[in-house]
Amino acid sequence: MTTSSLLEEAIAISKQFDVSKDQLVAISNEFVRLADAGLKTDGMPMTMIPSYVTGVPNGTEKGTFLAVDLGGTNFRVCSIHLNGDGTFDLLQTKSVIPKNLMLGTSKELFSFLAQKVDEFIKTHLEEKFNEETGHSASEHIYKLGFTFSFPVNQTAINSGTLIRWTKGFDVADAIGKDVCKLLQDELDLLKLPVHVAALVNDTVGTLMSRSYSTPGESATLLGVILGTGTNGAYAESLATVDKLDRSTTSLTGKSLMVINTEWGSFDNEMKVLPTTSWDDAVDLETPNPGFQMFEKRVSGMFLGEILRRILLELYEKGRLFSKSSTPLTTAWSLDTSILSRVEADSTPDLVAVKSIVETDLGLPTTLVERQAVKLIVEGIGKRSALLAGAVIGGVLVQIKACESNPVVDIGVDGSVFEFYPGYEELMRLALKEIIGEDEKKIRIGIAKDGSGVGAALCALVA
Repeated sequence: MTTSSLLEEAIAISKQFDVSKDQLVAISNEFVRLADAGLKTDGMPMTMIPSYVTGVPNGTEKGTFLAVDLGGTNFRVCSIHLNGDGTFDLLQTKSVIPKNLMLGTSKELFSFLAQKVDEFIKTHLEEKFNEETGHSASEHIYKLGFTFSFPVNQTAINSGTLIRWTKGFDVADAIGKDVCKLLQDELDLLKLPVHVAALVNDTVGTLMSRSYSTPGESATLLGVILGTGTNGAYAESLATVDKLDRSTTSLTGKSLMVINTEWGSFDNEMKVLPTTSWDDAVDLETPNPGFQMFEKRVSGMFLGEILRRILLELYEKGRLFSKSSTPLTTAWSLDTSILSRVEADSTPDLVAVKSIVETDLGLPTTLVERQAVKLIVEGIGKRSALLAGAVIGGVLVQIKACESNPVVDIGVDGSVFEFYPGYEELMRLALKEIIGEDEKKIRIGIAKDGSGVGAALCALVA
């Protein structure tokens, strides 16, 4: 294939990932429409889950809190000491959950979790607490935030029933039960001085963590995950959450509710989201075709697979790479970190791209082939950032954030945002199309450890 025709084809492919100004505005408008519907009624396409967190920290909070994080095959126990100046001290342990407990009974699993909390207190807190107060740690009640990264129907700040398991867990008798009560019952059997004060979604925790560590006049209004998956949680006026019974005692006198948008499933109907043949193919090979359609265009789990399918198609057409056998035939074999490394390469000979293709993929390349790969990567990455910016813009429009705040603070966690070159600048291009000059009011920063520090802060505000 001639040099010019390969580059022309790469440019044409990259253009299929363009998102126009009109599309960005339409995405933002559709987000506001679906968010509004989800706040009014249960069972809507965008679930807009109330977290029952009714305040955000301002950095002056003090105290020692516990957090536990059950999000996959590891279980993490942390103690977080808040120093009252936006800083904190963290102690943590991680334990691998035995495979048999992932498939056993709820009693076995939650007993194991409680034992790990017991070990943590005895090892890390007993002596320290004794030194500081002259009392035993067991005489002090610790508030605990429980990050539980599985689908739950949350009904109060520290109550939620399990809808289903994911990530290899199948503890059948726990479905329909209150996961906070399951943990509290096992902690009580061990006579531990621990109160499960908050059930926490990690995205809500991201908002809380950023708000605590960025003290000042402007509270953090939005927490965002842009990593393997994507999600957003934001501070909403309680008066707009019509699906809640606001007369309940826990909400009396409250004006704010942190909402977990679950925006990974935004526009599953594909009314406004852009698509390509490669997106459609990736969707069909996932366990949930037709769902999480926004996430499948934005998050790190999918970007590498979109690239793999394009490169394989060009290879099979004889347009790219001359070697007769290729590792590109294995689904999910390209990690999104490869896109970050390609994007970062600005050398004339694309030395890093050469190393990736020749070392990681075992394919000899020409400079023109490397230029083609980079053009395609730039299209995929740019679309991800623009779409992320469009839904963030939708949230800011929904809460009229720029009307009353001189600075609008947003906390983001996740490897795509943190390590993909130029991602924030591209997000800001989309924000500018949606909120105009108010984009200058937006302050975006890294929020660390929503599932640990953020969970502790949810326990505090509880």
